[in-house]
Amino acid sequence: MEDRAVVERQLGRPPRAFHRVVVRCPFGMPAVTEQTPYDDADEPFPTMYYLTCPHLVAEVSRVEAAGGVERWSERVATDSALAESLQRATREQRDVRRELAGSKVGRDDGSSLELGIGGARRPERLKCLHAHAAFALARPGYELGEGVLADIGSLWPETCCMNVRGVAV
Repeated sequence: MEDRAVVERQLGRPPRAFHRVVVRCPFGMPAVTEQTPYDDADEPFPTMYYLTCPHLVAEVSRVEAAGGVERWSERVATDSALAESLQRATREQRDVRRELAGSKVGRDDGSSLELGIGGARRPERLKCLHAHAAFALARPGYELGEGVLADIGSLWPETCCMNVRGVAV
C-alpha cells in the first residue's frame, strides 16, 4: 500500500501538505511524515514533521493530558541546555521549510516560513508536544523532543498498532 494511503488510514482523513515519510516504525509503517510548507490550496501548513503512528500519537497525548506541556515549558524556562536545543531546532526547522518552499510563498507571502515547531510564533511557549516528538524522531539530537519521547516509556509497541487497532494494511 502506498505511504500516503497508509497515513490517511492512520489519521482517519487525507493528510494535508504530505511530502514524504521520514521515519518508520520497526514494523515498516509510517511514524513521522514531512509536510510541505503549503498545501495544495497554497494555505500555510506550519507543522514540518507530523506524528502519524497511532501508538505514538496516543502516548504523547497521554503525556500532554498529564500536564506535559506545562512541565516541559517550565523546564525550557529554567534549563539553558533545553532552551538552546529548542532554539537550534527552531532555526533548523525554518531552514528546512525555506528549502522545501523554494520560491513559493503561498497566501501568507511567506510569513509562516518563520514559525517555530508546531507553528509556534513564540517557540519558547510550547503548545504541541506531538510536533516536538516528531521533530526529535526526524532530526535526532533534539534534546527537548527526545525528553518528551522519554516520557512515554517504550517508544514502540510489541506488535504493530495498525493491526491491533483493526487498521490492517
